[in-house]
Amino acid sequence: MSKWFCLKNNSKNANTSSSDSIISSSLASELDKLNLTKERLKRYASEANALFSNTTLTNTEDELEIKAKSLREEAIFKKLNNIELSMEVDLCFVLDCTKSMKPDISAAKDCILRVFNYVKQLNPSIKLRVGFCGYRDHNNESDRLQGMQNVIPFRSRNNDTPEDVLGGLNAAITQMDWKNNTRVLLHICDFPPHGHRFSDLKDNYPDGNPYGLTAEIFDLVGDDPIKLIEKFVKATPSSITYAVSLTSTHGSNFKEIYSLQRNKLDMNPNEPDWSTLSLNNGEVLWFHIPKSLDELKNSIYFNKSNLFCKSLSIKIAPQPFSAGAEKCAYFALDVKNDAANEMVIKEYLHGAKQSNSIEKYLEAVEIPIVANFLSKQFNYIAGRKKIPKVNFLTVKLLRCNTNDCTQYYTIEQRLKNAVYKRFNTNTGVITELRHTLEAFVHFTYEYTKGYLVICDLQGIELNNEFLLTDPAIHCIDPLRFGSTNFGENGIKQLFLANHRCNDICKKLKLSHINNE
Repeated sequence: MSKWFCLKNNSKNANTSSSDSIISSSLASELDKLNLTKERLKRYASEANALFSNTTLTNTEDELEIKAKSLREEAIFKKLNNIELSMEVDLCFVLDCTKSMKPDISAAKDCILRVFNYVKQLNPSIKLRVGFCGYRDHNNESDRLQGMQNVIPFRSRNNDTPEDVLGGLNAAITQMDWKNNTRVLLHICDFPPHGHRFSDLKDNYPDGNPYGLTAEIFDLVGDDPIKLIEKFVKATPSSITYAVSLTSTHGSNFKEIYSLQRNKLDMNPNEPDWSTLSLNNGEVLWFHIPKSLDELKNSIYFNKSNLFCKSLSIKIAPQPFSAGAEKCAYFALDVKNDAANEMVIKEYLHGAKQSNSIEKYLEAVEIPIVANFLSKQFNYIAGRKKIPKVNFLTVKLLRCNTNDCTQYYTIEQRLKNAVYKRFNTNTGVITELRHTLEAFVHFTYEYTKGYLVICDLQGIELNNEFLLTDPAIHCIDPLRFGSTNFGENGIKQLFLANHRCNDICKKLKLSHINNE
């Protein structure tokens, strides 16, 4: 066992037996060779699109730190500028204006104003340009397409049911005056487009659109008109904030956005047949939660000298069930114990050599540990004031050998039979407002004396508790917490400039942030 590897037999903190404490010789050798600080600085510079032609392993850590910090600050500046641009949104409503939609048309016009006001109230930094495109059917000739100022429901001259859906969508995409990089198109209709590939309804154009327009995918959801509008009002802000998030991450690189969406088609949301999958032996590594704010602020605390380890036997689903901008997630089964534990493992999307480095995954483990420390401080006060608690899943690093190569993941408990929600993002956008969580973000800023804020809160909402995973951290030290840390300016522009204190902030006696 490596001399620096902090494992103690029968240790209460280690929470493991002596047999669990034995690590493989390959892991011990890998960690012995690892210069964690140097590798992290090199990765930060590389992620900022730096070429290390003039920086070799002979460079000192001080030289690397200066270079990496400069490149990170430049990358953060560009990122914040991109986020600001992503907040300028083109929002286009495409509406079926045939007679069957008469109950919905007047409600939809009112809905547009409600959506606009709701978005402005929740996320005042988002600036909306709103457009409208109405459509009918092919035999309505010059009245087939129209703008907002003259929305009159027409009875189609056709004696069939489908409408010119593809014509309406095509007109919105090609004829509207789109200007901003963030573009959202919301389609309201009650019947599908022409073509028997979409429905078995009576259709005068069974082969599809007479002008040759086609569609790859089409979803049809029917409901009571009043309920539909209510759902629409709730769903629209989510669509807008999701689009803002995509644009802020990928900018105007539509190929990357399309690739991300296509990758989601390769997901398998179903749990595999575990009996058919082979067993992988590996090890999990983790840090314990710091005991003080000073330890949290000291990046040296999260060095390999404070790592703990135990062995693990696990089965991993062959396909991910979910994917985000940075990582994809797989179902997994921990079979080390008598009762198998259902787990989730997450893997960075491969785009560079550093994506599968132990250093990067150790950082991914560090972030939720910091969040856990701050949530414990928050919950201590919240419990006395009858405020819902905020907790984070315990996340560890999984190292296992598959197909003769070493692979790293993060591993955490699987949340079953619960609705997963994203409440806010690291770009300052609120996706689902929860006063407790916005107050928690404020608390992390004040408790750490402005050193950091925890954001990108997502997970499940339980009775009097939030159980969260995958947070992000903005910190005044740009050389911590990965590429989603937007530094001191990120704290100022994405938190301080947007936060609006609520009743929970007052209960916690947090300093008022005046953004009214």
